Amino acid sequence: MLVAFLLATQVTYRSTVTIALIGDRRVITTNGIPNHETGRFPNRNNPNRISEQNYHFSMTASPEVASTPTTVGHRLFAVAVNGVPFDALTAEYWDGDRQGGWNYEAIIKGQPTLGVDTNNAHVQPGGQYHYHASPTGLLKSLGASSSKMTLIAWAADGFPVYDDYGYKSSNSPSSGVMELHSSYRVKSGSRPDGPGGIYDGTFTRDWEYVKGLGDLDECNGRFGITPEFPKGTYYYVISHDYPYIPRKWKGTPDSSFDKRPPRLGGQG
Repeated sequence: MLVAFLLATQVTYRSTVTIALIGDRRVITTNGIPNHETGRFPNRNNPNRISEQNYHFSMTASPEVASTPTTVGHRLFAVAVNGVPFDALTAEYWDGDRQGGWNYEAIIKGQPTLGVDTNNAHVQPGGQYHYHASPTGLLKSLGASSSKMTLIAWAADGFPVYDDYGYKSSNSPSSGVMELHSSYRVKSGSRPDGPGGIYDGTFTRDWEYVKGLGDLDECNGRFGITPEFPKGTYYYVISHDYPYIPRKWKGTPDSSFDKRPPRLGGQG
């Protein structure tokens, strides 16, 4: 896929991405430039400028569920079908204390964000444009709607990633489509250290998984039939509620999704 377009910064970029099955691998090569308009970068809350990258992602085309989930941490969770990565965590910590573990969330409802645009994306110091939640521009380009499932990405462990709509009965396409919700919620009470105050969703540690609370498991996914996998598969969901992007992999991630540790004070 080759798409030329004009970013809001008035700089012309060319989006390039190839997705190929090579043996038992799915290989995605991309320059990381989206196929849709972006917000203006730099902006007041994000000082970084979008630049082309040289991404080469590889993952198994026959993914298997691992014995235990793997925490994503500061690795890239997935790459969208337009070649833009999904990055769950940010580089920002309360008081700059990475060891304390109070990592700010990029998407905080009702509060200022870390310079994200209408695509729920922003830019790292190295120029990497990346999504932190539902990629609205990509969904529009794919014709996504509330009446169907839409494949939007491939995770580092090889499992597919969909938008937040799935079959009401996971193994029955005839059951119709509904919005799928996560099983996470804000903890009750107050933070024991660090920034103090009550849990309100500002930090990653403010959230907890409650089995059965929603439609999805701790990896923000479920097993079921999809349009691309009529015999069924495990698949992830980019939900409109926390964690937005899954924070754990169900399978074994490929090392091509690793990245350098985030810079202190940078935009993650």
